[in-house]
Amino acid sequence: MESFGLKASLILVAILLFADCLNVEGQICRPSGTIRGKKPPPGKCNQDNDSDCCKEGQLYTKYKCSPPVSSHTKAYLTLNGFEKDEDGGAPSECDNHYHSDDTPVVALSTGWYNKGSRCLNNITITANGRSVVAMVVDECDSTMGCDSVHDYQPPCRNNIVDASRAVWKALGVPHGQWGGLDITWADA
Repeated sequence: MESFGLKASLILVAILLFADCLNVEGQICRPSGTIRGKKPPPGKCNQDNDSDCCKEGQLYTKYKCSPPVSSHTKAYLTLNGFEKDEDGGAPSECDNHYHSDDTPVVALSTGWYNKGSRCLNNITITANGRSVVAMVVDECDSTMGCDSVHDYQPPCRNNIVDASRAVWKALGVPHGQWGGLDITWADA
């Protein structure tokens, strides 16, 4: 009888370990540290599209991960300029090009960007009773910020889909409400 109980316990432990291995993407995403803000030099932080500039001494949370991806991943849509001299800064990470604001393109938080694995792939964004397909062209860096490389902007939160104007238009959001919106998205 003791032998049966031991075997049953070992089988249960093995099943639990196996199930835990399958659930790696479902792990909770915790902050990976903070960055202390530096005051940008005059004229060096582009505030187009209501972008924030880092504040001297303020601590900003950074992440190496994002929430798990599903068929209806919850996220926060922000507005970004992907053209030269806009708040997006440098050319897009995926193709080293700038993109028209009239093209539905996005940057994803670091964890979802996943070292470029979603580069030039499409995602479907849903909000406001509508959906739009947009191409991933950039990373919204959740691990670094408050420096010249990041236009003196704080790190992105870990749940950001940073979208061009075309995405906002396609979702039917009134222009005066552009900037921040709860959405869901999925790989297309």
